[in-house]
Amino acid sequence: MKEIAAILNLLDAHPGAPAVLATLVRVDGSSYRRPGARLLCLPDGTRAGSISGGCLEEDLIERARRVLATGRAEVATYDTAAENDVVWGTGTGCDGRVRVLLEPLPPDRPQWFEVLRANLAGQRDTALAVVHGGPPETRLGTRLAEDPLPETGGNEVFRETIQPPHSLVVFGAGDDAQPLVRMAFELGWQVTVVDSRAAHATAARFPGAAVIVSPADATVRSVPLGPRTLAVVMTHRYRDDAALLPQLLPAPLAYLGLLGPRHRTQRLLAGIEGAGMTITAEMRKRLHAPVGLDLGGRTPETVALSILAEIQARLAGRRAGFLRERPPGPIHD
Repeated sequence: MKEIAAILNLLDAHPGAPAVLATLVRVDGSSYRRPGARLLCLPDGTRAGSISGGCLEEDLIERARRVLATGRAEVATYDTAAENDVVWGTGTGCDGRVRVLLEPLPPDRPQWFEVLRANLAGQRDTALAVVHGGPPETRLGTRLAEDPLPETGGNEVFRETIQPPHSLVVFGAGDDAQPLVRMAFELGWQVTVVDSRAAHATAARFPGAAVIVSPADATVRSVPLGPRTLAVVMTHRYRDDAALLPQLLPAPLAYLGLLGPRHRTQRLLAGIEGAGMTITAEMRKRLHAPVGLDLGGRTPETVALSILAEIQARLAGRRAGFLRERPPGPIHD
């Protein structure tokens, strides 16, 4: 998601410039990136995004110059599974085959670009279809999935739904929240920090984040909570946590984590139930407490890493573990 935002921002910053968009449309075997990875190239050499870990970009940039000159889309195939690739090819030794479409983007941006930008701003999904093969008369390139494809048979199409970025809401503006917010920005998430203490919840302490000063018992009224919201409670104040959890447990969140030891969480939940709220088994299952993966971290930065790692595993539907201990087969689905 961060890559898409960087590409859109670069195009917005150069409204009159032509560009070339490279899209990874197919992978057979092993590859560092998966279908949907994108690289944007401008005539002056400025670029955003990536297709690989750096091994294919040099060749793609050269191809992009040709696409800029001809105005015609081009398909590049890289076979890193070939026996002589390490010596004569890209040199990756990754044992995979990838297909990349390079398409020209004129200064008058295509419709799908404008729709994607508007949908991301409005927190809506965008379904795209990338045509990367077919009969000679087939027009290669990206379009909205709802647009009709050419009636000629044999078209090769990569379909993708681009979702808006997740929203991370951090309840608590202590010093340990700062590395969590910084790292979340690296993942491309939108971040909101909420605290009842105006001296802690400031833009200077959390640059780039939306900062809200609000009492804990008014959270629902001050922060939108939806199915793409990730919430982490780290106030370090028992009373605030006791006020926050009754509002967050029933909410349709993508993730809910609570900082603190297990016995503290049990005491909090018991107190909430004692006040009359029913905490269902599903609510307890969705609450990650203690929050984070067991990475052995003891500093604010390593704790933040463990929290973000658990969130990523939860979003991907994975049980976090060592990749070397996975059964043989592809790392990615």
